[in-house]
Amino acid sequence: MQPHYDVIVVGAGVIGCSIAYHLAKGGKSVLVLEKGSIAGKASKAAAGMLGAQTELEEDSPLFQLAKGSRAMFPELAADLKNLTGIDIGYEQNGIYKVARTEAQAERFKSLVQAQQLLGEESHWISADELQTREPALIKEVYGAMFIPNDGQVSAPEMTKALAQAAVTLGATIKEYTEVHRFVKEDGELKGVETSAGLFSADDVVVAGGAWSEQLLKEMGVELETFPVKGECFSVKTCNRLITGTVFSDDCYIVPKAGGRLIIGATERPGSFEETVTVEGIARLMEAATRTLPALRDAVWETAWAGIRPQTKDALPYLGVHPEFKHLFMATGHYRNGILLAPITGTLMADLIDGKEIEPSWRSAFHVNRSVLKA
Repeated sequence: MQPHYDVIVVGAGVIGCSIAYHLAKGGKSVLVLEKGSIAGKASKAAAGMLGAQTELEEDSPLFQLAKGSRAMFPELAADLKNLTGIDIGYEQNGIYKVARTEAQAERFKSLVQAQQLLGEESHWISADELQTREPALIKEVYGAMFIPNDGQVSAPEMTKALAQAAVTLGATIKEYTEVHRFVKEDGELKGVETSAGLFSADDVVVAGGAWSEQLLKEMGVELETFPVKGECFSVKTCNRLITGTVFSDDCYIVPKAGGRLIIGATERPGSFEETVTVEGIARLMEAATRTLPALRDAVWETAWAGIRPQTKDALPYLGVHPEFKHLFMATGHYRNGILLAPITGTLMADLIDGKEIEPSWRSAFHVNRSVLKA
C-alpha cells in the first residue's frame, strides 16, 4: 500500500518545488510528482531575471506580490545554500531599462517618478552616465531607467535547490511519474492515479505550468490559460561585458558568472513546440548586437526554447477549486515564475493551512474568476 501524504504537488518546476519546500518547512508530509525531470521545462529555460519593477510598471496586486517575493530572495538564497550547498546565483545587480527613442525616454522618466512616489528605488540615467557605467553599450540611446533592486538568479539551480531542500526537510519527489487522473470518493478528492500507481493525500496542488489545464480538465476545470513559447540563446566572452542586466523593447541581456550572457526572448502565443527556429534566434541576435555591439565577438554557446503559462488577464491563478476544497491550483505565472516562486510557495502553504492571506491577493488571483464546468 502506498503511503498517505498531507499534500501532493503535481509539477517539479520552480513553482511546484517552492510550494513543496515551504510545505515541508512547515512540517507537512509532501509528495511531488513530475512527468519529466526536475526543472525540465520552463524553469530550465528561464533567464532568471527578478524584474519586479522592470516588467510590472504600475501599482497593482501583482506588483505588490512581485515586490514581496523579490524581498525574500536574500534570505532564501542563504537558506538554500545552507540546506543544500547549492548557490542559486542570486545577484542584486540592477536592471537598465534602455530608452531607444525620445518618447521612451519621456515615458521612463515619468515611470521613475511614479515608482519613487510608491517608495520604490528607481533612477533616470542619462546617456552620458550610462556610457560611464556600461561602456560596452551602444552610444545612440537616450538614457535608461535604472532599477537597482531588481536582480537575477540561476533559474535551473534555484529550482534544483528548492527541490533538494524540500527532500532534506522530508518531502518525496518522484520524477518520470505522470499523473493520469484524480481519485474521487463521494464527491471528495482523495488523491491521484499515476503511471506508478495510486497516491492518496489530504490535499493536491496542481503546479504544472503551461500543462496544468490539460490535467485540470479532468476535474471539470477550464482555466483561461495558454502557452507562450519563448526562444533564448547564450554566448560566452572573456570578460564580463556588462555589470547589470539590460532590458530593451526587443530583447534582454542577462550577464552571468564566467562571462556568460543569456539573450532572450521571443514570444509565440499558443505554441507547445519546444523547437528553436532560425528566424527567432536571428531576430534576437540582431536586437542584442544592436544594443551591445561587442556581442559580435562572443563565442556561441547554445540555444533553447521554453513554454511559459499565460492567462487571459495576465494574472496567475493561486487558490482552491470552488467545489473541490482539497484541490489547489498555482499556475499562469508567465514571464515571472522565477520571481514569484518564493511568495507563491508561502502563499499556497498558507492557503492549505487555512491561514488568512492578503485580501487583495485573494481577490485578484482567485481561480473562480474563470473556472467553468466542462
